[in-house]
Amino acid sequence: MFLCAAFLVSSFTSMSPTLTDKERKDAVEQLSKTEQGVFNSLKGLSDAQLNFKPAPDRWSISDCVKHIAITEMFLWKMTDSALKLPADAAKRSAVKATDDQVLQMVESRAQKVKTFPPLEPQNTSFKSCPDALSSFYDSRKMLTDFVATTSDDMRDHVVTLAFGSFDSYQMILFIAAHSNRHTQQIEEVKADPNFPKN
Repeated sequence: MFLCAAFLVSSFTSMSPTLTDKERKDAVEQLSKTEQGVFNSLKGLSDAQLNFKPAPDRWSISDCVKHIAITEMFLWKMTDSALKLPADAAKRSAVKATDDQVLQMVESRAQKVKTFPPLEPQNTSFKSCPDALSSFYDSRKMLTDFVATTSDDMRDHVVTLAFGSFDSYQMILFIAAHSNRHTQQIEEVKADPNFPKN
C-alpha cells in the first residue's frame, strides 16, 4: 500500500499545479496511513470481538467500520458535487480552518459528536464488517487515485457542513482524519476490560 502511495507521489511533478506537490504528497500519505490504521486495528479479531459492545448504547468495532465506510461515501459525494460546480474564489472567505486544524479537529476524540441518523451503523446497507471493509477499501483506493491525478481546483470549490466550511482539499483531509478518529474508537473498545479474549 505504501509502495503504491510512493509511486503515486513520484508522478506529482508532471501534474498541473492546481495543487502543490507537497499538498498532493501530504493528502496521499494521510489517506494511505489512515487506511492502513483501520486494517491494522482489525487484524486477527474474531466475530465475538468485532461485535462486542462495551455498553448497550456504545458502538462495537463492526459498528465503527460500518460508520467509517458510509461516512467516507457520504463526504466524498458532497465533495464531488461541489467540484462539479463552477469554482468560486469568493466562497473561500467562509473557510476558517487551516489544513492542520482540520486534521486536529476531526482526529481529536476529546469532544464526542453524535452523527446524523443516515450515518449510524444500524442504518447502513452493510450486512457485516467485511462488507463495510470492502466498501471502505474501494472508496479509499478511488479517492487516493483521484488526489494523485486530479487537475481540479481543490481550493476554490467549498463544501459547507453543519459545523463549518471547508475547501475540497480540506475535505480529503477530513475524510482521512475521520477514519483515524474511529480507529482510535476501535482501540478504545479493544481496551475495555470486558473485551473478549478471543
